[in-house]
Amino acid sequence: MRPTTNGVAGSADDGVFKKGVRVAVIGAGVSGVCTGVRLLQHGAHVVVFERSQVSSGVWHFDPRIDSNSVAYPSKEASLGEYETSLPGQFLPPGVKNGYSKDDEARLRHHALNTTEREALETSFAPPGPCYSGLKNNIPTRLLYSNLKLWPSGTKDNVPHWEIEKYIQDIGAENDLEKVTLYNTRVETARKSDDGKIWLLRTITLLPKQGTPQIVERAWEFDAIVVCSGHYNLPRIPDFPGLPEWKQTFTDRVIHSKEYRNPDDFRDRNVLVIGGATSASDICRELDGVAKTVYQSTRGGKFDHPATIIPPAVKRVGEVNSFVLAKGNDVENLSDPSSSIPGQVLLRNGETVKDLHHIIIATGYLTSFPFLSQFHGDNIPIEDATPELLVTSEANMVHNLHKDIFYIEDPSLSFVGIPYYVATFSVFDFQAEAVARVLTGKTKLPSRQVLRDEYNKKIALRGRGRNFHSLADEGAELAYVKDLADSINKGAHDSKADFMQGHSEQWLDSFEKYKLWRNGLKKGTVNIATSLEEFIRLQEK
Repeated sequence: MRPTTNGVAGSADDGVFKKGVRVAVIGAGVSGVCTGVRLLQHGAHVVVFERSQVSSGVWHFDPRIDSNSVAYPSKEASLGEYETSLPGQFLPPGVKNGYSKDDEARLRHHALNTTEREALETSFAPPGPCYSGLKNNIPTRLLYSNLKLWPSGTKDNVPHWEIEKYIQDIGAENDLEKVTLYNTRVETARKSDDGKIWLLRTITLLPKQGTPQIVERAWEFDAIVVCSGHYNLPRIPDFPGLPEWKQTFTDRVIHSKEYRNPDDFRDRNVLVIGGATSASDICRELDGVAKTVYQSTRGGKFDHPATIIPPAVKRVGEVNSFVLAKGNDVENLSDPSSSIPGQVLLRNGETVKDLHHIIIATGYLTSFPFLSQFHGDNIPIEDATPELLVTSEANMVHNLHKDIFYIEDPSLSFVGIPYYVATFSVFDFQAEAVARVLTGKTKLPSRQVLRDEYNKKIALRGRGRNFHSLADEGAELAYVKDLADSINKGAHDSKADFMQGHSEQWLDSFEKYKLWRNGLKKGTVNIATSLEEFIRLQEK
């Protein structure tokens, strides 16, 4: 399959998208699935690229762990958590410009030996952060796409496999599977020399008589939607002494992306570093299993309050450094009951010692390795220029209109950027907006208008992680309403089927959820009280 090359210019000033536009969707998590389906519904020709074997993204549990993708401290964001191949690395001799899926006769499979195969199967699509006990922390009554409602009677919190099935069902019921390529990784995405089309290079891991093999392909698209998610490249702080601890006690120091089961820490002393969702979830899982659980937090804006973690978890201050004890054998801790011979120094002067494990739950870096040309690894966040997407801090995506459309060229867009939202719902609205723009149902304002709006938001919120946060009171509802209003305003047909915002049922559920959540933060609602129980009590 080689998408057509005609018809779509790339700026908000002169771009005229239309029905039949060829769109690449990168990633098949919930944002990619919603985007792919919405584009199909509006008449686009779509190919979804997913590097793993299944859709559902972070909700797919993979017991494997790829520690090689985690660097101490973090590596440059443009590199991603996997090593991209070189152009032409898997092409037949003499083929310089690649070939398409239709050119099967020209394909030459690159056979792998056993060692290469085992390493490639894990590193090709590094396992995600899903752990065995993962459940949704936003209730299902809010966490859904309008493409598919949850069955009546679904509990507010369900295990990861139910969420995985829900996402996969959306794709299956809307024929998305027919246009999805699994085990296929986008290595590079760049504009053609004339700026009219996107050129993608992919590699596909194919089973061949039990031996995986690589196929490299070249593609042409009119537009790209990036749906690769937040949880790929672990953020590892540059704590003094941490690299030495990791090198010496390899399995005792992990990132939360590598966490799988609380039983691995039974009767051990564990320090969890981080105060946001992953850290708090892990602390709750370890409570009653580990001997002692410490949680180190900085007291930052995105740290959850201590009221949502079990009382037995000991919250301590921010980490300063890791120190090894002198005169001890630190080469090997063969006895799992032996604690690490060293201590963790905190910024407040206190120490934490007799630890068996360190779990670093400090989040992830924003990374698009297939768009490395849009990264400025050495450019400070305040010096971001109009063409950049990611700068040195790698904690935001620059130059996006409404966190979706790349201002310099809206034929590149993103779904799934906002934080602290009912993700499935918001991402589905974003997908609907993208589909309407790319298929010509509506038109974006001029580039200057997009730039002015973006600059106003920078002035209001500043740069950094907070730029994409919708955690403030009313922010999520306002975002969706503004998005729908802007899409409808640009509609070409005044009689068009306009984009709709949140339903009354969703808004009612959101208000009840907000009361429950605020009660947890203030300590007026017991941590063991579910949302269902809270609502029943309110209705009595």
